[in-house]
Amino acid sequence: MAGRGEPPEGTPEGLPGGGDDEYRSVVFDESFVRAARLQEFSAQERMGEHARAVRSRSSWSLRPSSKPAVALVLLLLIAFSTAIYMGIRHPYHPPLTGHPEPLRMTVIPLAPEGPVPGGDAERLFAHSPAAQFRIGGSGISLPSAAKTAHFSESQVMNALSIAKDYLIKSSLDPDVLAGGPDHQIRVLLDPDLMAQFDQSLATPAGDGRHSATGWLVRFDPAEVALADPRIRVQGAMSYAESGTDALTVAADYVFVYALRPAGNATHPPGASLFTVRRELHFRLDREDLRVNRTEIQSSTVEAGPQACSAEVASRLRPLLAGERASARGPAGTDPYATGPAPEALCGTLATGAQPSSGG
Repeated sequence: MAGRGEPPEGTPEGLPGGGDDEYRSVVFDESFVRAARLQEFSAQERMGEHARAVRSRSSWSLRPSSKPAVALVLLLLIAFSTAIYMGIRHPYHPPLTGHPEPLRMTVIPLAPEGPVPGGDAERLFAHSPAAQFRIGGSGISLPSAAKTAHFSESQVMNALSIAKDYLIKSSLDPDVLAGGPDHQIRVLLDPDLMAQFDQSLATPAGDGRHSATGWLVRFDPAEVALADPRIRVQGAMSYAESGTDALTVAADYVFVYALRPAGNATHPPGASLFTVRRELHFRLDREDLRVNRTEIQSSTVEAGPQACSAEVASRLRPLLAGERASARGPAGTDPYATGPAPEALCGTLATGAQPSSGG
């Protein structure tokens, strides 16, 4: 048995009693080993002032490259949910794609029963039914505008104003009355009606679709001229909804003109009155209101004094002071002919609608 202080294997080489003493200086004896104190640092002590080289990753952490993809998915989900909600709460109404029907028009000459009264224009007005009419555009009064089920008060007022603007430009403008430029009227029309309007003025026809006088009031400047620029006007206008997407405006106005022969201001019989009653029906959808234009659905014109046989598709043909209507009635109509029926209507200008001889 080895003695105390000796290793079990015996004395190492190099030590006294053992082999080479080359490593004697680095061999710890038992007393040195027992004297050595081992110290184990705690986790916090091991950290000391040094940060961890690797962060611990929680179960909810994501790789940086996955965050944009998740954000995109969330954005798409939100957009999809919003679209569904808006579709339920605010159903989309597709825009109207229909085109307006062509304007339907009727122009009726009114023939006098006797000679046309003549004289001073001021006196003729004073002794006619137009004595209390207003002058010019002031006679086109608008009704009070109020909101409807689907249109605001301002939209209703805009519709009425567009109709009034059309009446003024097509019934009161001296240049238009004399056959002058018509572009200011054309721009007020729905684009789908412009071709019909252009054809009516370029090649007028009494077919109920292409009379220039269905669109505007026009005289032949070689035949007549205004004896008094103060045109008398009276009538009424009303409005209503046409479904949920349009307003209709009905206008019924009488225009009274004092006329004289062209180029002869001193014609002995003097001036004479010419009366035009225009009944127009306008339709204005939301796009029309936005860009200040209109559709005209129908136009009925009664104008006199004229001869029943007068061609009134291109221009109105007034009978002037002292003239009489011919006994010949309106042109005949062939019921076997195909195509649009010609306008062959004619009326009688009531005696009470003409100036009296008093004064």
